[in-house]
Amino acid sequence: MIVATSDRIEKRLTLRAPRARVWSALADAREFGKWFGVELSGPFTAGARLTGKVTTPGYEHLPFDITVDRIEPERVIAFRWHPGMPDPAVDYTKEPTTLIVFELADAPGGTLLTLVESGFDQLPPGRRQSAFRDNDEGWTSQVKNIEEYVARNS
Repeated sequence: MIVATSDRIEKRLTLRAPRARVWSALADAREFGKWFGVELSGPFTAGARLTGKVTTPGYEHLPFDITVDRIEPERVIAFRWHPGMPDPAVDYTKEPTTLIVFELADAPGGTLLTLVESGFDQLPPGRRQSAFRDNDEGWTSQVKNIEEYVARNS
């Protein structure tokens, strides 16, 4: 199921794996990097800033920079970033970030993953629409990636 407004992207899917397995794929930085296509500088801990590089073919020139917002083991992990397709020549540090929340719940046959990215309405008007479009397309791919990753590694 996909829900979209101008300010938030929401995607839900049931993964055929126990919550602990899905949590590991989300909260372990190495596992996260495998399905997301990124190498990260360290572990996910609340308040930590992690940098890295994208490893997805064709996008290796892009940096990756997030700040972990909160962690509630086996329930929620959230982080902030500057959305959209980044231009390495642009300094986004003065722009607002969006909030990405991965939430887990038990579901018949597995684990319900709800992903929400919100805060697009705070972005500069010239970037708002393209950042939303880029991230909506990106999350469509990423939920497929985590589904395949968890199925292969359960």
